[in-house]
Amino acid sequence: MKYYSTNGKAPVATLEKAVVKGLAEDKGLYMPERIKPLPKDFFDEIDKMSFQEIAYTVADAFFGEDVDAQSLRAIVYDTLAFDCPCVKVTDTIYSLELFHGPTLAFKDVGARFMARLLQYFLKKEGEGSQVNVLVATSGDTGSAVANGFLGVDGIHVYVLYPKGKVSPIQECQFTTLGQNITAVEVDGVFDDCQALVKSAFMDDELNRHMKLTSANSINVARFLPQAFYYFYAYAQMKRLGKADEMVVCVPSGNFGNICSALFGKKMGLPVKRFIAANNANDIFFKYLQTGKYCPKPSVQTIANAMDVGDPSNFARVYDLYGKSHAAICADISGATYTDSQIADTIREVKSQTGYVCDPHGACGYRALSELLRPGETGVFLETAHPAKFKDTVDRILSADIAIPAKLQAFMQGKKQSVPMTNDFTAFKSFLMQQP
Repeated sequence: MKYYSTNGKAPVATLEKAVVKGLAEDKGLYMPERIKPLPKDFFDEIDKMSFQEIAYTVADAFFGEDVDAQSLRAIVYDTLAFDCPCVKVTDTIYSLELFHGPTLAFKDVGARFMARLLQYFLKKEGEGSQVNVLVATSGDTGSAVANGFLGVDGIHVYVLYPKGKVSPIQECQFTTLGQNITAVEVDGVFDDCQALVKSAFMDDELNRHMKLTSANSINVARFLPQAFYYFYAYAQMKRLGKADEMVVCVPSGNFGNICSALFGKKMGLPVKRFIAANNANDIFFKYLQTGKYCPKPSVQTIANAMDVGDPSNFARVYDLYGKSHAAICADISGATYTDSQIADTIREVKSQTGYVCDPHGACGYRALSELLRPGETGVFLETAHPAKFKDTVDRILSADIAIPAKLQAFMQGKKQSVPMTNDFTAFKSFLMQQP
């Protein structure tokens, strides 16, 4: 399979180049030249298959031409060493719980898959191959990537995060690890972190000094595997007899998550339609209304992982639908919520159902509660455990959310981070001093 750039000015790449480079030479995002439809009998039998079996079938359609079957199966099965269950919240709304992995966030799936695929390619290159992963995070990406790559030979990870704008528990998950993980605390917002990463990829001198790649959802090996759990959600709803009018709501920030869902739909996944739920960063919502994409500086909210003012993966969604606003609107609707609306939703869901949403999942639940039509069943993504936003959720519910043992373990470590301005010259100088 070859991969082309969304900007259309870079040479096509192999999967290995797309994964190792992350970003194309023309600053575009890599897209597979073909999307293979999955056969009807796969969907006929999907409710009888395990999560790993489903995911391997999907992975083979994406990566099977470039990774031998035995290695790909091992990567998939090792990645998915945890469940992603659909949990009933109301008679018509289910939560796809994506917080059962090592860092209790949905990004564990993509990060673990990418770490293993990147290691596969490094082993093919031979002993001594070294690659440096740069990742910007607004919260959960940093912890998922750091833990997915922790201790992996030949890979060093630099996690860039905005000072004071991720939750204390999230911060612990990537600043206390040491080994091959370096946390970089940027004096700015998430968009500044992302800009530093993109600038690093485009700097010729820096790229001659060190081999760089990204583990943000701009990397095909990070976002494509996220399609796995949409197929698995469909299988679970089919077992319940509720798959025929299935609507999926995705809390959306950088749009890698919903982009992988849309790839799934192009492969034949029979989801009726999708809803992209935004917080106050409503750039995509306004695009749906107007047909005009107008990025702007991000606004800080209590759903911080969605605080993105210029979603990178919009370029992929736009390309996937032939740059047609009408085609995009046919498959996706939008919703946007203020902090007070998100807080109200967390309280209402807990009061009415007993279920505790994190701030991002609350956006997804609220959109379904407002936009589901008669006969439809909605599935929203509960993208992280509510304890990862303990201060916020405790304050909203006047409660004391229990911290799972996995999170408690991270909180015992000592914070280690490198302070950094949002100026690229300073960041480049820091990287040039690294071996």
